[in-house]
Amino acid sequence: MPHRRLRGMGKKALKTSRLNAKSTIKPLRSSPREEALATTADALGKKLRNFPEPSKTPEAGSARVISVVNQKGGVGKTTTAINLGAALAEVGRRVLLIDFDSQASMTTGLGIKGAALREQYGSIWYLLNDAEAKLEDFILKSAVPGLDFIRGHEDLAAAEAAFVSEIAKEHKLRKLLAPVLDTYDVVLIDCSPSLGTLTVNALTASNGVIIPMECEYFAVLGLSLVKKTIQKIKENTNPELEILGILATMFEKKTSHSREVLELIDKEFPDEVFDTIISRTVRFSESTVAGVPVTAYASSSTGSNSYRRLARELIARGGAK
Repeated sequence: MPHRRLRGMGKKALKTSRLNAKSTIKPLRSSPREEALATTADALGKKLRNFPEPSKTPEAGSARVISVVNQKGGVGKTTTAINLGAALAEVGRRVLLIDFDSQASMTTGLGIKGAALREQYGSIWYLLNDAEAKLEDFILKSAVPGLDFIRGHEDLAAAEAAFVSEIAKEHKLRKLLAPVLDTYDVVLIDCSPSLGTLTVNALTASNGVIIPMECEYFAVLGLSLVKKTIQKIKENTNPELEILGILATMFEKKTSHSREVLELIDKEFPDEVFDTIISRTVRFSESTVAGVPVTAYASSSTGSNSYRRLARELIARGGAK
């Protein structure tokens, strides 16, 4: 499927994107009624684990590339990619976010709206289709220092048909990322809610995988399918790929159902569940509307501190530098 080369309009839209992404934030003062952080210690009675503040100077070397994956939509993939990225940036990591979903929710959540959101030029879709384009020329700065991103685009939905006859199509993203890996410490890829060509590309380019999973019974059913796909990628295109952890999201302390689902996940995958749990909160939706990470919108909120704890846990477990 040929893509449009709208270079004149594109550069203007790209400039608008940069202005939107770096807009001034008015932080929200969090309510004193914010709940305490949720962990497997209080939800499942496990031993409480404390993760130290990481060094502000990460190890040298290429970036760790992490895909945030689940074939089910609405489980917190985009929320996790944005806010984990922001939390990692707060502790001195240079982070690049890739919006690899045709819904472009990450792009919206980082402040790109209107005509700039619809513009193909400079998006990850444009970069995948233009052999002469360089990813480093289209990196945008977010409102959070140290947190950069590449826009998504609705035309990513055409990837299955567009790349069907290409040789080594599963390596397209890996080749695109290669020149910038020494510039960053962590690259986070927000994957589409499917296990098709785009997700295979993301997994082939990644060192590790985070699987966000809503604390609802139906979400558990698809977990085995995600793990099977990851295993196939390990066997065929990326033997170094590893699951960094399953992240329980949208947890509600007041409901027995959330706890029962968490117990089920922990029983089935005891060594893979993150100790940190992400509780359901309206702050995530509000920060998306504001176009900034929750860490910038409501810095002292439970949601912000949960992702800061997740960042410390990820580094302590060796998933990020």
